[in-house]
Amino acid sequence: MNLLLKTRLLRIAVIPVFFAATLSADTLILRDGRRIEGRLISYQDGVIEFQERDSGGFYGRVNKEDVQGIEFGRAERQEFEGRQERQERQERPERQDQPQASQQRPRGLREKRVMVVANTAWTDTGIDLISGQNVYFEATGEIVWGPNRRAHPDGEPNSPNNKARPIANRAGGSLIGRVGMPSDPFFIGADRGVFRVRGSGRLFLGINDDYLPDNSGYFTVMVYY
Repeated sequence: MNLLLKTRLLRIAVIPVFFAATLSADTLILRDGRRIEGRLISYQDGVIEFQERDSGGFYGRVNKEDVQGIEFGRAERQEFEGRQERQERQERPERQDQPQASQQRPRGLREKRVMVVANTAWTDTGIDLISGQNVYFEATGEIVWGPNRRAHPDGEPNSPNNKARPIANRAGGSLIGRVGMPSDPFFIGADRGVFRVRGSGRLFLGINDDYLPDNSGYFTVMVYY
């Protein structure tokens, strides 16, 4: 079993992932039986960087072939528990870049959890969408998107516009998406309202940043479609 795809994508369909209610940190499970508690930092070119808890350092640069799986911490687990039954969503202002038809997510949608690693340009969700389809996102987590710069899915507050980013007028480090390739990216952030697809194709998720090598961490995104 592989933890990560060779194409630098992290997709739940191919990752042996376990959820442990007693853990508050991520746990890296190696094939030799060792379990390393800490936090996933990045994945690039088949190598995983993992920060060991309490040490402040990195537990080597672990090749994906040496990894059996990863357990996400309790915070991530609790964040998503019970969401299938929750239907009411707080009203949000209408986005300028994506029209909204309703703020309520209907029952019966397919769902998929996707890890969006901060130092990867675009993560293939494995989800194919069609024009006019409604899709919903629920994103959590925090990334480092530059030296001493942190962001949640909405991005770093008050970050200046940058024409080099995929979406120049949106916050740096924020969660973005696109459908098909090539296509114009759209802002997602922490919005849980409906997004109406404007084209058909594969859904990709990414980070609104023009320089990715110094990024670390990941967002966990539940996609309902």
